[in-house]
Amino acid sequence: MISSLLIANRGEIARRIIRTCRRLGIRSIAVFSEADAHAPFVAEADQAIAIGPPPARESYLVADRILEAARISGAEAVHPGYGFLSENAAFADLVIAAGLIWVGPPPSSIRAMGLKDAAKSLMASAGVPTTPGYLGDDQSEPRLASEAARIGYPVLIKAISGGGGKGMRRVDRPEEFSALLASCRREASAAFGDDRVLIETYVARPRHIEVQIFADNHGNTVHLFERDCSLQRRHQKVIEEAPAPGMDPDVRAAVCAAAVKAAQAVNYRGAGTVEFIADASEGLCADRIWFMEMNTRLQVEHPVTEAITGQDLVEWQLRVASGERLPLTQEQLRVDGWAMEARLYAESPSAGFLPSIGRLDHLRLPIATVRVDSAVEEGSEVTSFYDPMIAKLIVHAATRAQAATALAAACRQVQVWPVKTNASFLARALSHADFAAGRIDTGFIDVRLQELMPPSQPSAAALQTAASRRLAGFAGDTTGFRLNAEPRIDVWLWHDGETRRITLPPGRHPELLPVFEQDGEIVVFEGGEPYLFRDPALASTPEAQMGVGSGAVISPMPGRVVAVSVAVGDSVAKGVALIVVEAMKMELSLYAPFAGSVAEVAAQVGQQVTEGRMLIRMEPEVVDHGR
Repeated sequence: MISSLLIANRGEIARRIIRTCRRLGIRSIAVFSEADAHAPFVAEADQAIAIGPPPARESYLVADRILEAARISGAEAVHPGYGFLSENAAFADLVIAAGLIWVGPPPSSIRAMGLKDAAKSLMASAGVPTTPGYLGDDQSEPRLASEAARIGYPVLIKAISGGGGKGMRRVDRPEEFSALLASCRREASAAFGDDRVLIETYVARPRHIEVQIFADNHGNTVHLFERDCSLQRRHQKVIEEAPAPGMDPDVRAAVCAAAVKAAQAVNYRGAGTVEFIADASEGLCADRIWFMEMNTRLQVEHPVTEAITGQDLVEWQLRVASGERLPLTQEQLRVDGWAMEARLYAESPSAGFLPSIGRLDHLRLPIATVRVDSAVEEGSEVTSFYDPMIAKLIVHAATRAQAATALAAACRQVQVWPVKTNASFLARALSHADFAAGRIDTGFIDVRLQELMPPSQPSAAALQTAASRRLAGFAGDTTGFRLNAEPRIDVWLWHDGETRRITLPPGRHPELLPVFEQDGEIVVFEGGEPYLFRDPALASTPEAQMGVGSGAVISPMPGRVVAVSVAVGDSVAKGVALIVVEAMKMELSLYAPFAGSVAEVAAQVGQQVTEGRMLIRMEPEVVDHGR
C-alpha cells in the first residue's frame, strides 16, 4: 500500500481524500495557494506546502510547483482529485517520469478519451452505442450543414474539445445553422483553443445517465452501477442520485456492460465514469441510450455510489494504484437502497445565480443522518478564485421517496450568512411533484425555474421570529391598550428597503425559526433561506435605504471592479453601462436605472467591493415644465 500521498487539489475533495488516508494510515500532503492558507484541508493534512498565488493558473495548475512539493515532502504518490490537472495527460506523464505513483488512469487512456470525436469513433469501433451524428475531419461549413440536414433537425453542435457546457449550440432550423456554428466556434476557440466541432442528433428529453467503472492492473474491470445526474442548470449538475429512477434490470445490464466495454477499449485502470445520454421520451430503453463521453477521474458525485455499494472509492483508487486487485468482483457488488446528493453552492438564485463570496460568519450544516462533504467551516472565506461549492449533502435511505424527503429536509436546515446559497432552491427542487414522480430530464430546472425560486418575502412565522428576537434585546413599543383586552405589542423592523410594523399577539413570544444576530442585524432562516432584519435606526445607509428610483447602483455580488465608464457630473441615458464588477470569472455590467446625471462614484478600478455596496449614485434629470 502507498505510504504517503500528495493531493494535487483543494477544498472538499482534498478533505475527502485526507479522511481515507487517515483511516488507512497513509501520510497525507496538501498543497495550497495563498488564498487557501487557512483552509480546513490545509490544517487537516499531515503536511502542507505552499505553491503560489491565489489564481489557479499560478498555483494548482502549475505542474512544476506540485512536483517540487512532492519532492520536498518525500511523497510516494500523487492524487489529482477532480478538476485542475486531474485529466491532464501531460501532467500524468510528468508524475510518472518523476518516479511517483499516479493515482489515476494511464496517460494513454486520458488522451484517448480527451477529444469527443476521437472517443466516439473509438467507442463505435468497440461496439459501444453512440449518438447518431457526424464526427468527420471535413470541418467546412457546407459539409457540416449537409450532415446536419442528413441527421435531421434539431441538431446539436458540440465543440470537439468541449466540456462544462461550453461550445454547445442547439439548432432548430437550417437557416439558423451558419450563425450558431460561428458562435459555437468562437466560444470553443476562446475556451479550449480548438474550434473544431461535431454534429449529433438533438435529444428532446435527455436523461444524463453515468456508470462508475473500476479496473485494476490484473485484467479485472467492474462497474459499480449507474447514477442519474439529469438535474442540471446550464449543463452543470445540481442534484445526483443512484440508482437511476425507472431503470429496470435489463436496461441496467445493457448500459453497465457498455460502460465496461468502453473502459476495456482504452485499457483503463483505476476509477472512471462513462457518461451516457438517454432519450427519456418513452422511458429508459436500452436502444435509446448512447455513449456521450468518459471522465477519466473520480467524479464529484461519487458519494452516492459509495452509499449504495458500501464501498470507499478513494480506497479503491489507492489500492489499484498500489498494484492490488480490485477489492470485490462484479458478483459481490450489490445495490443497497437509494442515495441522493445536492451541491450546496455560494450563489444567489434570486439574483440570477450570481456567485456570492465573502466570510462565512455563520455556518450550520445538517449532521444527523446526513453525510456532509464540506470545503469550509464557520469563519472560512469563499473567494472569487475557485468553484463556489460550500458542501455536498448526501443521504442514503431505503427508497427514493425517503431519500428525497430526507435530503430536502437537510437543505432546509442549512444556515449560512452573509454569503448567499442555493439551499432553499435545492429543497424546492427535491420536493417538486414531478421530481417525486421521476419525471426528470436535463431541462427539469429550466422549465420550472420560477416554481423553484425561494419566496421573496418572509412568512408570518419569520416576521414573528424576528420581532420576538428584537423584543428580547430591545424595549418594544406597547400600544393599543383597551378596556377588557390584553395589550398587543408592535415591533418596528427594517426589511428589504422598508420599515415594517410587526404586531405580536399577547403573551409569550417564542422564536419559531432559527436566528443569527450580529451587529444589530437579525437574520431569520426559513427553509434554508435567510431573511435580514435591522433596527430601523441602523438602516440609514444608502445601501439599506435604496429602493426603486433611489439612483443608487448597488453591487449585487462581492467582487472586483474592472471598469468604470462614467465620472461625476456625466449625463447618461437610461440603460447605459456604468460599471463592471467581476467575480468567479464572471463579469457583470451595471446600468443606469434612469436618465440623469452621475452624482457620486464610490468605487474605482481594481477595488474589491462587498455585496450590497453602493458603487454609483445617480440623480434624475430635472425637467422645467414652466409655469
